[in-house]
Amino acid sequence: MSTTGTAFDLEKLSALLTDGGKVLTDEEDLKSYGCDWTRIHEPAPSAIVLPRSTAEVQALVRFANEHRIALVPSGGRTGLSAGAVAANGEIVVAFDLMNRILEFNASDRLVRCEAGLVTEQLQDFAEEQDLYYPVDFASAGSSQLGGNLSTNAGGIKVIRYGMSRDWVAGLTVVTGRGEVLELNRGLEKNNTGYDLRQLFIGGEGTLGFITEATMKLTRQPSHLTVMVLGLNDLTNTMDVLQAFQQKIDLTAYEFFSHNAIKHVQAHGDVPAPFESEAPYYALLEFEAISEGVMEQSMELFEQCVESGWVIDGVISQSEAQADKLWQLRERISESIAPRTPYKNDLSVRVSRVPEFLTEIDNVVKDHYPDFEIIWFGHIGDGNLHLNILKPEDMEKSEFFSKCEEVNKWVFEIVQRYEGSVSAEHGVGMVKKPYLGYSRSPEEIAVMQGIKKVFDPNGIMNPGKLIDAM
Repeated sequence: MSTTGTAFDLEKLSALLTDGGKVLTDEEDLKSYGCDWTRIHEPAPSAIVLPRSTAEVQALVRFANEHRIALVPSGGRTGLSAGAVAANGEIVVAFDLMNRILEFNASDRLVRCEAGLVTEQLQDFAEEQDLYYPVDFASAGSSQLGGNLSTNAGGIKVIRYGMSRDWVAGLTVVTGRGEVLELNRGLEKNNTGYDLRQLFIGGEGTLGFITEATMKLTRQPSHLTVMVLGLNDLTNTMDVLQAFQQKIDLTAYEFFSHNAIKHVQAHGDVPAPFESEAPYYALLEFEAISEGVMEQSMELFEQCVESGWVIDGVISQSEAQADKLWQLRERISESIAPRTPYKNDLSVRVSRVPEFLTEIDNVVKDHYPDFEIIWFGHIGDGNLHLNILKPEDMEKSEFFSKCEEVNKWVFEIVQRYEGSVSAEHGVGMVKKPYLGYSRSPEEIAVMQGIKKVFDPNGIMNPGKLIDAM
């Protein structure tokens, strides 16, 4: 649904916000709130609305249905698939003012939050209760809970704790019809038919907007220890993973290439993990809750070296050193940002990662040998991030055009490996043309039918994820 040229009364729009919400129309605000981290589409919203309550969101959706105005949700604007970009005169619904923790129950280990709560604030609150919210990623300081759930964000702890959807005990949503649904209400067991929560988690705001979420917390991990290993070969990532998982419960298993480390070191004060250089590195995290676990980890390291899988390694001896080792992985995105990376967020079954990654790497190098490729990702759960860096002397439009040519070859490989074209960043506008590589025509038709039920007028984040029927 395009809303370019659609007229609506700003005074009537403002009058809907009876709980103190705001309407912004300044050019700077329109550009700031109308985009996310992607830079492929220019933002062009008509207005920005910052509601303060579910009631205001409901009133806004009803207003939008009446006037046939499209709405685009906006959280922390850290998305990488243009899922929160308003490029066609839509009204942006930004949840920055709905950022409160509403209720906490220690016995249930449940916390009810508004959708605009920043991820790090939820993590900090959990820590204050001597508990833990384990969904974590580099953008935790700016991403918002509603956006995380709308894209089913994963991050660095998935191998142990799962995705965002695994921590949702209840949701309050406003559907595209303007109905308010209270879903599951924090129940651990609720076998009364369809679990509608799961339609809105990962739905990218195309069915309705999440306004509140009841999130589960768990015990805090203790004595977290980090090990970084230099690998002889890409296939050794799976050898090391299998060896360690047989003996130790890992909380994270990440990988990155030597090229990635070089960018991190050039960007900031992050030392190399050890003197030896390796083509690839694995970062393992686990709870060293006893001397026995530490001894076991060292025995496994020695086994990996003797097997020829590992060149060298280092293990943290303090929390500060563990944090320093994590910087090797967590600073990759920011260090390559000046090179305008074209990002792909892919996944396959864990066992197929090495051959999958090698095949894609070869295809990109064969067609564009002058492009620098940076690999990193959550390899312990089969999630790989392919980053192609723009040559400094190439125009951005030409670079993106060439990368879109690469996409066809990359996604054909994804399809052959029965993988996903979007592991955790969502589909948005960037991945929508490629959805058919991961979803069958029958599945897409069912998804379109579901959207028609919840959003009959097509006003909820149109042009993202799927096209309306």
